[in-house]
Amino acid sequence: MSRVRVLSDPDHLPALDRSFVIDRPGGGLGLDRPPPRILLLYGSLRERSFSRLCVEEAARLLQLFGAETRIFDPSDLPLPDQAAGDDHPAVHDLRELSMWSEGHVWCSPERHGQITGVMKTQIDHLPLSMGGMRPTQGRTLAVMQVSAGSQSFNSVNTLRLLGRWMRMFTIPNQSSVAMAYKEFGDDGRMRPSSYYDRIVDVMEELVRMTMLMRPHVAQLVDRYSERKEGGMPVAREDHSAVAIGR
Repeated sequence: MSRVRVLSDPDHLPALDRSFVIDRPGGGLGLDRPPPRILLLYGSLRERSFSRLCVEEAARLLQLFGAETRIFDPSDLPLPDQAAGDDHPAVHDLRELSMWSEGHVWCSPERHGQITGVMKTQIDHLPLSMGGMRPTQGRTLAVMQVSAGSQSFNSVNTLRLLGRWMRMFTIPNQSSVAMAYKEFGDDGRMRPSSYYDRIVDVMEELVRMTMLMRPHVAQLVDRYSERKEGGMPVAREDHSAVAIGR
């Protein structure tokens, strides 16, 4: 079973005015090869999931901006601790996708004033440390939410808190789509609006921040406590270098 969703019409962007688009918004900020790798997560299993539709619009934009994208399908993801030792194909796939990624996009509906259980379950399955590897540390993160009613920021605020806890670099911009059911046509595509324009802004910024950080991630996440715990003293001739053996 493939848990990476197939993105329909990846080159069709009807709500985008190309005359104002910078095709490579990260140009000049860092190496653009290989393309930035972005994992996108959404928080609803409904057939017409607006968080998924928002993520798909974001993925099309990211591909236009030169990124490589993967959208994880959480439809068979178990609850945390439901599978003994987290030994479940969906859990393995999610973690492998996060290890593959350099940045994430998280989009949750707001339900009862908070993110959904589907969204939280995906994040809870991403450990801070896994066999000496870190599936989220040092990744960039863009947060978005959809609401059935008036505009709110409860879900994006929670996603920011979770991103910080997961040691991710959350970009300043964010997207909150109010009354999302009005923003999409029967074809599942987002109509032109200020909400769509904000998603374009967020994806531009995510690409820029991912490119800017790419050459420096190892140094930015290097920590004294982890060097000490791992028994990796710093080379005396270069105090700015990462620890010996890295």
